[in-house]
Amino acid sequence: MIIESTSNNKIKDIRKLNEKKYRDEEKKYIVEGEHLVLEAYKSGNLDEVILCERDIDFGVPKTYVTEAVMKTISMLPSTSNIIGICSMKDNEIDLNENILILDGVQDPGNLGTILRSAVAFNLKNIVLSETSVDMYNTKSLRSAQGMNFYLNIKRINLVEYISFLKENGYKILGTDVTNGIDVKSVSKNEKYAIIMGNEGNGMSDKVRELCDKNIYIDMNENCESLNVGVSASIIMYELNK
Repeated sequence: MIIESTSNNKIKDIRKLNEKKYRDEEKKYIVEGEHLVLEAYKSGNLDEVILCERDIDFGVPKTYVTEAVMKTISMLPSTSNIIGICSMKDNEIDLNENILILDGVQDPGNLGTILRSAVAFNLKNIVLSETSVDMYNTKSLRSAQGMNFYLNIKRINLVEYISFLKENGYKILGTDVTNGIDVKSVSKNEKYAIIMGNEGNGMSDKVRELCDKNIYIDMNENCESLNVGVSASIIMYELNK
């Protein structure tokens, strides 16, 4: 059976997942396009697929819809012919591994870049502040290109969590030139949590106060600063050497 009505209750429920409020309530989210659906499937995160004008078997329940119906679900300029439904997972941070903390990062593109670099440079744990961009919105997911499925990602109150990390033997490394050391000087023989701040304002004051030391990237003095996604990527690369 093909669903032809945009007023169908199932379609209404799926469409609501484009809003953060309903994603949080249902603990589900949408991924669009074959690449993201395939990554969700490969990583064991795919619950259901919505199909239009094609058939493909991922071993999960399938719902067929018309192009007109799919257009009301898709958030892309060019409507997808396949959409996946995934469940949010309460990822636990591996306290035997290093951690990247994002304090108020707002741009979905920056978040996506950071998640892809984290996978590339073998950093498994990402902690998001409550003020950071939603990782389940369409722009964040598409920017991450499915790499979010291979990471432990947790959103939590940073002040409380950083205190918890300190109790568990982590060194807290802020990112600030002031009183900082070159990232290349960081000892790789201890557990650390690196904090990347907001694009415009850097780390929040309360988080800054909890840092054990600051690190910075040595670069040409003619360049005042780097994009947070680029900075985080360079830091992860250096610490993965």
